[in-house]
Amino acid sequence: MVEEPYPEFKGFSAVSRLSRPCIITEKIDGTNGLVCVYPDYRFSTNNPSKNSLVLAGSRTQWLTPEKDNHGFAGWVLDHTEELKSLGVGYHWGEWWGQGINRKYGLKEKRFSLFNTTLWENERPACCSVVPILYKGIFCSEAIAITLEQLRVGGSVAAPGFMKPEGIVIFHEHSRTLFKKTLENDEVPKGKA
Repeated sequence: MVEEPYPEFKGFSAVSRLSRPCIITEKIDGTNGLVCVYPDYRFSTNNPSKNSLVLAGSRTQWLTPEKDNHGFAGWVLDHTEELKSLGVGYHWGEWWGQGINRKYGLKEKRFSLFNTTLWENERPACCSVVPILYKGIFCSEAIAITLEQLRVGGSVAAPGFMKPEGIVIFHEHSRTLFKKTLENDEVPKGKA
């Protein structure tokens, strides 16, 4: 028997049910980008998005035009006013296209937001959204069919590009992301 004072109690977290809705999107082979819109507290306003500041980031750090990642910070700087309409918060996406990884046969770079639910219909004109390939109950058959459609039909994000990377599965109940690639999926990143 444990005597008082007891150690801090740590509960066991709830287990998510696997057979719940998921969204499968195309995994674009670019580099991770972050647009952070935050209020500029030097101004008192009823519209924090209008009087806000915009930062660029990568998966691991803040970016500046002097310390950039494939020109993403410069692009964010050039589109600051448009990007403010994303609203206060962190907006993650993929910076991809010309000169970045697979390049997708593009002559320009693009920024595709990850949050398909939030940005599926309305967003700044300078942004796109990763393509939704499947919405429904999570099952391995849906994953296999979606991967095969991508393998045979090519990229949905860049039609005509026949070497897409793979898919991202967002399991809504657990709020967890998983990825599957068309090549070397079983090999750890960096070992392929």
